[in-house]
Amino acid sequence: MRQVSGRIGPRAALRHTGAIARRNLLQVLNDRGAMLDATLMPMIFTLIFVYVFGGAIAHDQADYKQYLLPGIMVQTVSFASRLTGVTLNVDASRGVMDRLRALPIARSAVLSARICADMCRMLLGQVVMFVFALVIGFRVQTDVLSTLAAIGVLLAYGFALCWISAFIGLALKSPETVQSVGFIWTIPLQFGSSMFVPLETMPGWLRAFAQVNPTTLVTDTCRNLLLGGPVAPSAVGAFLWIGGMLAIFVPLSVWKYRRYT
Repeated sequence: MRQVSGRIGPRAALRHTGAIARRNLLQVLNDRGAMLDATLMPMIFTLIFVYVFGGAIAHDQADYKQYLLPGIMVQTVSFASRLTGVTLNVDASRGVMDRLRALPIARSAVLSARICADMCRMLLGQVVMFVFALVIGFRVQTDVLSTLAAIGVLLAYGFALCWISAFIGLALKSPETVQSVGFIWTIPLQFGSSMFVPLETMPGWLRAFAQVNPTTLVTDTCRNLLLGGPVAPSAVGAFLWIGGMLAIFVPLSVWKYRRYT
């Protein structure tokens, strides 16, 4: 069966994207591992860092909880973004993309639907993590608009990470390799940042890296939006990184997807 030729309009492309995104969301909802990765894992990291390491790191678990939780919310989108590449690779290796290609749908629908579904999963993870943070004692010290802005920054960063993950998933051969590479490249960004500890505690060479690390800039932006503080300096850097990542990896992912299909 061949794909129907001819131009597909924007409305039809949106319908195709919505239909495939719905399929992807149902797939995620039925995958307990994916749901646990988006919801339970950040909670476990929070409990470990606050109640096991918090006293040693900050000597005050309550203060450290306030410092840590915005960082964990950034880590949540980082964890969630890895699934984009894995699921794209699985669909490719199992022939799902070939079957979708045979249908009269927009070629862009498969890739855009995957990103849309994963953004919905990220939003769910952020809501669950935020509620959990409030339950264990985290307190927002600003207002509702600032809180919504913080979540918006988190989702924008997650959106950029999804496109990086998509490129990795389309460029590598096996889901296991995609998962390993997706985990390895995010480790320096997470631990070489202000996510868990202040930059002042780091040696000079690591501090120099952490200051320009996009994870630090996003974490500091969200932390200041939730707890109060100057937002503009870190926000400018964060959105420059987000824009740069999108400018590079959206075209690369689309190119790689077109080469495959």
